[in-house]
This record gives sequence, C-alpha cells and structure tokens, in this order.
Amino acid sequence: METLKEKKTSTDSKKAIQISGAEALIHCLLAEGVETMYGYPGGAIMPVYDELYKFQDKLTHILTRHEQGATHAAQGYARVSGRVGVAIATSGPGATNLVTGLADAQIDSTPMVCITGQVTRELLGTDAFQETDIIGISTPVTKWNYQITEASEIPEVMAKAFYIAKSGRPGPVLIDITKNAQIEKFDFSYKKCTGVRSYKPVPKPEISAIQAAADLINNAKKPFIVWGQGVILGKAEKELKQLVEKAGIPAAWTIMGASALDTDHRLNVGMVGMHGNYAPNLMTNECDVLLAIGMRFDDRVTGRLVDYATQAKVIHFEIDPAEINKNVHADVAVLGNSKETLGLLLPLIKENKHEAWHNIFKEKYEIEFDTIINNDIHPTKPGLTMGEVIEQINLASNNKAVIVSDVGQHQMIACRYAKFSQTKSNITSGGLGTMGFALPAAIGAKMGAMDREVIAIIGDGGFQMTIQELGIIFQHKVPVKIVVLNNEHLGMVRQWQELFFERRYASTVMVNPDFVKIAEGYGIEAKRISERKDLKSTIQEMMASKEPYFLEVKVEQEDNVFPMIPSGASVSEIRLKK
Repeated sequence: METLKEKKTSTDSKKAIQISGAEALIHCLLAEGVETMYGYPGGAIMPVYDELYKFQDKLTHILTRHEQGATHAAQGYARVSGRVGVAIATSGPGATNLVTGLADAQIDSTPMVCITGQVTRELLGTDAFQETDIIGISTPVTKWNYQITEASEIPEVMAKAFYIAKSGRPGPVLIDITKNAQIEKFDFSYKKCTGVRSYKPVPKPEISAIQAAADLINNAKKPFIVWGQGVILGKAEKELKQLVEKAGIPAAWTIMGASALDTDHRLNVGMVGMHGNYAPNLMTNECDVLLAIGMRFDDRVTGRLVDYATQAKVIHFEIDPAEINKNVHADVAVLGNSKETLGLLLPLIKENKHEAWHNIFKEKYEIEFDTIINNDIHPTKPGLTMGEVIEQINLASNNKAVIVSDVGQHQMIACRYAKFSQTKSNITSGGLGTMGFALPAAIGAKMGAMDREVIAIIGDGGFQMTIQELGIIFQHKVPVKIVVLNNEHLGMVRQWQELFFERRYASTVMVNPDFVKIAEGYGIEAKRISERKDLKSTIQEMMASKEPYFLEVKVEQEDNVFPMIPSGASVSEIRLKK
C-alpha cells in the first residue's frame, strides 16, 4: 500500500527562500508534521495540487470522491491519532461541500485544518465563476477562519491555524487562499506559532476551586462521575482511572467519552443519555455530588434541564469557560486541562469504597440486563439483532478494535454494546449526528492507526450518503472492515414514528440496491448474511482478513433501541420498553 507508507516530513523552515505561495503552503504543512491529507482538486486550488505532485515522497494526498468525505476522513484520522486532520478543496461548491464536516468537527471538538482555493484577489466580490464567500459561510462552524490574499501571509497564517486548531479545546480552522496568492513568489521562512494575543486556550486552574471540589467529594455519600471526550482530548485517562479507584466512585460516560476507561472496569457503570444505561441515567437524579469531567451537558445527556440533578452539588471540570453554567449550574467550576486539574485533585482525595451506593447500580443493571440487554445480545427470536452483531465483533476483536459508527439505531447499539480496552476506540458523530460520517471517518481512522483494526458500523441509510468513498478503499487498498446493519428502514426515525407518530412510517422505508455487488465492484471482498448460524464464523473470517472486507447483515426490520428517554423528558423517566 504505497501511499500509506510513512513519509519523511523534514523541511527547511529557517532559511528564507523565494518560492511560490503554493509551494510555501506545502512547506508549512510539512513543518507542522502533516503526512496525510484528504481532498479534491479544482481550478482555484490547482497551483497547490501542482506543488503536491512534486512532494509525493513527503506528503500523501488521498483523493476522496466528495469533499464532505475529505472532512470526515480528516476527522477520523485526527480522532484516532491525536493529530490535526487536514482537508483541501477548491472554491465554490468544493468549499461549501466542506461545511458539514466543519460543523461536525466544531461541535465534537476535533482538530482540523481545511484549506480552500479562491478566485483571484481582483475578482473577489464579483460573483466570478465558482466564487462563494466561504469565510462568511463557515464563520459559525469554525474555531477560526481567514482569507489569504497575498502570498507573504501564508507562513504566519498557517502557523496560527495549526496552533488554534489543536490548542485548548480543539476545533476546525478554515484557511481560504486566493489563486494569485498561490502563484505569487516571496521570501519564505516558517516559525511555528506558540501563542496568539488575547487567546488563552488553557485556563490556569484555581487551587481554591480544586480544594472545594475535593471537600465535596470527600464528604459525599453518593458521588457520581460523568465523563466526556475532554478526558481523551486532555490525555487524562490515567488520572480518571486513579480518581475513580481511589475515591470508589461509580463512573459513566457520554458517547464521546467512551473508551477513556475500560468498558469492563468494575467502576464503569455504562453510558448516559437518551439511549444510555438504566442505572446511570436514574442515579443522576439520586446522587448527592455529580462530577462532570470534560463534558458539556448536551441535551441528549441531560434530558429536561429543569429536572437534571437538582438534588446534587455539581462539580464541573472543563477547559472551555463558555461551557460553565451554560446548561447546568456548577456549584464548583474547575477550569483547566483535565489531566492537570485531576492531577492536582488526586492528592486531596480520601480513599473510599461507597459499597452500598454501588450495589444500587448493580441492582439497576440486573433489571436492564434481564429486560433488554440479554435479549439484544443473546436473542432467541428468529431474526438477527444489531446487538448480537456487536457482541460477536467484541469477541472476535478481543475488545481491541476501533469502532467507527454512523448515526441512527446502529450507532446507539454500537455505543451501548461495543467493548473497549484502549482509549480513542469509539469514533462517532456525537453532537451534529451526521449520517454518512462513518465510512470516510473509518478510512481516515485506519490511516491514522495502521496497527489497529478499524471497523465501520453503518446503517443502510447512512451508508448510501457517502457510499462513493469506497473508491478510496479501491484505489489505496485501505484494509478497513465495513459492517452494514441493514433493516431496510431509516431505523431511528422509524422508531420515533412508531412510538410518537402512531406508526405513520412516512418516507422511512428503504428500497436498497445490492450492496454486496457494489462493494465487489470496488474490488472489496463482500458477503451478506441473514441467519444466526452464519454470524460468528463470518465475523471471524472478516476479522482474520488482512484486506478490506464488506459485510452486510440483514437484521430485524422493526427492532427498537431501549432504554430510551423521550425527547424533552427527565432522565428519571427513562423507559425500559414501550
């Protein structure tokens, strides 16, 4: 797989040399350690692509089949590798096709730099061919954006772009470069950015807040932790585990925080949220101290806000001051990087066990297991369930795979039942809920972690939104595994129609093509199964393959995902069944 091999990234960034803006851009990328980028060429970005041709031994460009695919691939790459993802496109529709990925990365705090070509400086504002105001369009969905109109701006702006994208709470940055700026020559030199005036990405922790948090935790009778992706982004997995174990606190996760603590850890009590586990959702409204670590109190986690944890003292560990008191009032706000703040907290925490409190979680889990979980992963009914597919993947992968899920019922099932023993293993579109995310994101994730097994879990609806990205797998032989859970419906919308719209299934039935033939047309080994007797052996075959593999699993058409907190309801109103 020639294009995926490790590239040398050395570049002379100190000595001034006269080069074009396009070449300068490549040197900037190399100086920032970029090895892989995703994109689609066009007229306004052609000078950059011409320079990319000359640097193929140092920088791999992956041709996606749609610009949205480039952003999702860059997201998957960033999420699993911890590095900045890079996507590139031309002006006009090329640029606007990046917007969904930018919005997805913004709400899920994914570091990404997107580069777009633009018409020449003289044509700006004339409605020239393929001109759009991508700066105006992308402003609400980027952490920062900037339009370069002169070549000499490129080094400073690109250095700033990478710094902003990856510092503090990460996010996407878009840099728009006019065509004349790509062609002009100037004296190039590069210096990495180490700070921006008035931008303070990591607040300095206040010792008084940390002491106040420790006092609440040490005196709590029923403490409860909910952690999010901030633990992973802050590289605080070790500190989280130490806190949980020292204080004996049951801990639950948001879908973006999954895998920071081993799924099978004795103090990991499951997932919170609309389709989360029964016990952690209920106990949110029973705990006396709630520790929120690197999470933002999204509405899918809190349910009806006026009823959320009103009995508890809330301690919010957060890097972004804008999230404090935005949705839930914090009695104690601990600002800073989670690794640093938890590290400062740990010496102040007393050892504890809270056994009686834990037993309540265990009792609630048994209720959920008997009512839902056992039927999902060990069904006796004839049709295959999504849960048993995920369970077989767990067994075949020994809980070590990276699971990249799309959006819908299969996403909730994958997040509920996938087991993880390594961080950065659950890649999904959390805040924006972007259908079509999984296939390109899985490709990017595999390129970001070639030593790990990457499995895309996708519904039949979402798969067809970015199905053309199978072309990347075909061209570059990316050994990603794709599992389409096909219920021939837009399953999550259909579930809502069943529960809240009197079974009026408006536009949710899918008449699908032959996915196996399509995958085979892209040179991918492909199989379809519909019976339980074939499930285990086929998944084992897929996992043993060293090549790309496509598996379509025909699952029950009208299965629902439970538990469920109805939209607008309290977490205490979680339903175990209809």
